[in-house]
Amino acid sequence: MKKKFVAHKVKRKRRYKFLFFLLFFCLGMYLSFKYLNRSNIKINDKTLAKFLVDVTFENKIFSSDKKIFKEIRPTFFLENNYTDSKNDNDNDKKGKNDAVPVISEADPIIYIYNSHQSEEYIPTTFAEFSVNPTVMVGDYILADVFNKNNLKTIVEERNIKSVLNEHGWNYAYSYRASRVLMEEAKSSNPTLKYFIDVHRDSLTKDRTTVTINGKDYAKTIFLIGLENERYEENLEFTMRLNDKMNEKYPGLSKGIYKKGGEGVNGVYNQDFSNRVILIEVGGYENSLSEVLNSILAFSECFMEVVNGEI
Repeated sequence: MKKKFVAHKVKRKRRYKFLFFLLFFCLGMYLSFKYLNRSNIKINDKTLAKFLVDVTFENKIFSSDKKIFKEIRPTFFLENNYTDSKNDNDNDKKGKNDAVPVISEADPIIYIYNSHQSEEYIPTTFAEFSVNPTVMVGDYILADVFNKNNLKTIVEERNIKSVLNEHGWNYAYSYRASRVLMEEAKSSNPTLKYFIDVHRDSLTKDRTTVTINGKDYAKTIFLIGLENERYEENLEFTMRLNDKMNEKYPGLSKGIYKKGGEGVNGVYNQDFSNRVILIEVGGYENSLSEVLNSILAFSECFMEVVNGEI
């Protein structure tokens, strides 16, 4: 009888332990999801969610091949089926957009690169399960939109740091390093006409974020170097872009920052062509969701301006 009582007591003790464990586990899960939901991307941002899902599954990130996990990087954005849901609806209503020029697959006209490839945005957990939130993400979103609108685009994937190391240059020579890659890209693709250097600002979120029609955007700013012979042509083109953005998305662009004089670069590779754009999108505290909104807005304005030149 005593043995049965002891056995029953042990079973009851184990049952209580299991119930306490289950309680603490559920509580921990609840608090974790509550924290992630508060600190993460807005899960109702269907555009970003669709984009990330397309990238993940279409590129087989969950492949059993261990090598794939070492190769997860923003280049996956090149091959996804992402399209802006707003543009999808518009295209369904309008049909084919006859204003979009037809460019041969062999004739890229846009080159997107980053003189500062390592500039990052704030991690948002769900979004960065497969990619690092650097400025390079913006490159591939732009390229995806442009290519799907018949503006053949290439993204510079070579590592700026490798070029710096090869020439024995420090970080301050990043623009010189990106110039090396620009020249090689132009030599291999003579049809290149537009060069977009994507950066990120170093200001806090309260100064790099704007809400337009209930949607949060990472503010943009254009930079023009005054110490080169092509600055007037690049300024004129950038002013048209800036004006278009102000017209369609008031408050998104902070304008055009002109830099020249002693102690500054003043060139930013804008002597290379009369269509070299340096744009900063958001700051280090902006999320990919906000950056995505801004990149889509910029791409829309860019295409309207460029389509008038082609």
